[in-house]
Amino acid sequence: MLTLLAAFAAIPLYAMLSTSLKPLEDVTGGFRWIPTRITLQPYADIWDTIPLARYFMNSLVVAGAATVCSVVVAVFAAYAVSRYRFRGKRLFTVTILSTQMFPGILFLLPLFLIFVNLGNATGIALYGSRGGLILTYMTFTLPLSIWMLAGYFDSIPRDLDEAAQVDGCGPLGALFRVVVPAAVPGIVAVAVYSFMTAWGEVLFASVMTNDTTRTLAIGLQGYANQTEVYWNQVMAASLVVSVPVVAGFLLLQRYLVAGLTAGAVK
Repeated sequence: MLTLLAAFAAIPLYAMLSTSLKPLEDVTGGFRWIPTRITLQPYADIWDTIPLARYFMNSLVVAGAATVCSVVVAVFAAYAVSRYRFRGKRLFTVTILSTQMFPGILFLLPLFLIFVNLGNATGIALYGSRGGLILTYMTFTLPLSIWMLAGYFDSIPRDLDEAAQVDGCGPLGALFRVVVPAAVPGIVAVAVYSFMTAWGEVLFASVMTNDTTRTLAIGLQGYANQTEVYWNQVMAASLVVSVPVVAGFLLLQRYLVAGLTAGAVK
């Protein structure tokens, strides 16, 4: 069963790799599992056919900023939900979770109108800008991030907070010196979720961006024109743009599975 599952995941990757190493004339014909001619030219052409470097930088900036902002806001919000009692706490929790029930396209038109009207009223260009796209991604990554971190903070013993406060730490000191180091696996999981969501998002990026701020998820469509589709370059570009996500996951994998809170309190 494991072999079948591995083959199910590996065969599409092999098809992408083999197609990216073929000349275009070999791709347009019947598919062959073993390329008759191997060339690395598609990996050089992908940067000239479309402005891939600009799209790559846009995606990196937008996904990275959305991840950092989501994690920072989620840490404070989740800590308040986990550690404090306040009026409307249950309503707040239900509200942020209820946003995950609706499809993303439901929020597309309202956000578009808000950005356009806000830009006309204040002169702040949110529509078609990186900042507007970052705010857009935060609207649907923050709710789940807060909920995930609140649950993780609940699993951290409150005795740690109390011990820190006895030693002279205030609420923020206890948060940053005790809770956050113990919650690194949860924070990393939230960061990975936020980055993956922003990196591969298509719907909002297709509406909220222009030719200057276009991201990779939309920019890859440029390899198809009215006359032909550069399939070998599409596959090569797809492999190239997946490298940051794969590398980041491999680097952070140990944090995702580590239980740093084990043995914190005897």
